[in-house]
Order: sequence, then structure tokens, then C-alpha cells
Amino acid sequence: MTLKAFSYRFYPTPEQESLLRRTLGCTRLVYNRALAARTEAWYKDHSRVGYAETSSMLTEWKKTEELDFLSEVSCVPLQQCLRHLQTAYTNFFDGRAKYPNFKKKRNGGSAEFTKSAFKFKNGQVYLAKCTQALPIRWSRTLPSGATPSTIAVKLAPSGRWSVSLLVDVEIEALPKTDSQVGIDLGIASLLTLSTGEKKFNPKGFKAKYRKLTRAQKALSRKQKGSNNRHKARLKVARVHQEIADARKDNIHKLTTRLVRENQTIAVEDLAVKNMVKNRKLALAISDASWGELVRQLDYKRDWYGRTLIKIDRWFPSSKRCFECGHIVEKMPLNIREWDCPSCGTHHDRDINAAKNILAAGLAVSVCGATVRPEQSKSVKAGAKTRKGRKQKPKS
Repeated sequence: MTLKAFSYRFYPTPEQESLLRRTLGCTRLVYNRALAARTEAWYKDHSRVGYAETSSMLTEWKKTEELDFLSEVSCVPLQQCLRHLQTAYTNFFDGRAKYPNFKKKRNGGSAEFTKSAFKFKNGQVYLAKCTQALPIRWSRTLPSGATPSTIAVKLAPSGRWSVSLLVDVEIEALPKTDSQVGIDLGIASLLTLSTGEKKFNPKGFKAKYRKLTRAQKALSRKQKGSNNRHKARLKVARVHQEIADARKDNIHKLTTRLVRENQTIAVEDLAVKNMVKNRKLALAISDASWGELVRQLDYKRDWYGRTLIKIDRWFPSSKRCFECGHIVEKMPLNIREWDCPSCGTHHDRDINAAKNILAAGLAVSVCGATVRPEQSKSVKAGAKTRKGRKQKPKS
């Protein structure tokens, strides 16, 4: 059995929207107050405040006259936001994320409801303190017999309401195939396969750039705090939503096709966070969304019984000749085709890289070989692998 989330849009009634907005506001308030309390405790006394302490704080906050309105909404989303804050701190101390930030109203918000705070009856969702079912647009049906274990309600900055139902389903593995493919990620072509096929990069941000520019200029001319500025901000958010939806749709179609057609997929383990530090390529790299593409390949291959191999990011896939293995010293980005000085083979840069990635991935999967000669020497010598430093709060 696998946990799978099904997301749908819904259009709440005025009463439901009022209740949900108050719930999101209370959730945001509790999260920010708990974050402020934990930060202050660390800087003043160097003491750590955990989930249990913040839960006790929430109980005391509800008893005060200033925050007694917290009792008007369901208590489950308030407790869940404290658990999410605890997870954020755990990721921070383990070096996986930065220090948690305060939540802002203009970014929308979300609220999570567990089984005790909703009912799923006759295919309809009833949230706590809400008498009517959510008017969900069922774009696809849930698996037969599936019952949600958690429901998350989200309000996007563009004003779009969506609900995500987490269910436990059984996903059948796809029939095995002998097809194998290596993937070279790029900007001009989003994907280049070892078969020679190239996937066009739609560049969603560039396609909406002029529309976004006009909307942002209109926003900058509006007076702060006015209703017209609020309307202009929504227009900007809707353009960003269009860009994100187009990008997400394209990546889902590509990854689903790759997983369905190939048994083994090899891809580079790129450090996207470091690559976007190049100010000349940061926008194009972010628009390509390589990290999201690899993430989708990772969980979809787990669903359908496929194999995903990530090779070392320092493997010279572009500079290595696939025919003879010769490695050239330099390969600038403006060189898209080149001839091997050793064997004279003419290469397309991206296709050659994809073939090398597949070969390296198969070598890693078969015998556990490393694709970096320097690494193999250091491992043989008994050197320890280098690990990133943990981030710690300032004292």
C-alpha cells in the first residue's frame, strides 16, 4: 500500500470561505507566535522549546481575552501547524533546510485536518464546524474503497482554493521492459535522451514574461493599502499561477512517459542550488525546474517498479567521447557539436552526454563502480567522504 494525494479545486460558499479564512488566519497566528517563542527562548536562555511546550502555550493562549477567538475554529489545524513547525526545526538542525520563516497573509495559507476533524460520507467531505459539504470539483474519482486519512485545505496567493486528500492505495507495478535510457538535462532542450530524442523546453516564464511585466508595472503604480492594489496583486499572482501550472503539467507528462516506457533511467545528480548562483543562467535554470523533474522520476519509479540511477554530478559526461572514452580538457557551453581528437567521431554535445550518463548508470547499478577516478582512489586509501556542515543558530 502506498500513500497518494489527490488534489482537487473547490469553490466554497460565502459561509465556508469565511470559516476557512478564519481557520487559516488562526493557524498562521499560532505558527508565528510559536516560532517567535522558540526563537526568543534560544537567543535569551539558549534553551530549546519543543512541540510539547508550544502545545501548552496554545492552551494558555486560548484562555486569554486577546486570543479567545482561537477557540472558534477547529483545534486540529492549530495542533498540526505546531507539528509542522517541529518538523521544520528538525530539518534545520539536521542541515536539510534553513531556519523557519514567519508565514505571511499574502502568501495564502493551508490547514491540515486529521480524521478527528472531518467526515468522508457518500463521497463528500465535511470539515469540522462546517455543516455543508465542500463543493469539490471532482476532476477524477478516488480509488474504490479508499478513505482519506488526512485532508489539507490550501489557499493560493491567486485566490484559488484547493483540497488535497491523502489516501492509502495499492499501485500495480508496470510490466517489465528491456528499455533503458540516459537523460541529459538542459536549457535549450529540457531533456536529451540517449536514444537521440530531444524534448523541447517550453520556457513557461519567458512565454508569460510580457504579461507578467505589465501586471507588475500596474501593481507598482497602485497606492499601498488600497483595494486597487489588492486587485492588482491578485492579477500578478494569477500570472505566476499560470506559469507554475504550465510547468507542472509539462513535467508530469514527461516523467510519466519516461517511467512507463523505460525499466532503467539514469540521470545526473545536479546541485541546482549551487547552479542558480550563476546570475546569467539562474532564471533559465529555475524555469527548467530540474529538481522537480528528478523528484517526480524518483517517486514514480517507486510506484511502478522502475529503477532510477543518479550518477555523480562531477562525472564528465559532456567532455567524454562515448566511442573511445577520450576526455577533452575544456568544453565551453557555446560548443554544441564537437569532433573527438582521438577517434575523430562527430558528437552532438547533449546526445553524447546522455549516452555517457546511461553507460555510467549501468556500471554503477551492475558492479557498484564509481564514475570518479579521484573518488575511487580516496576510498581505497581509506579517506572519509566529505559531509556538509550543520547549520546552527547564532549565539
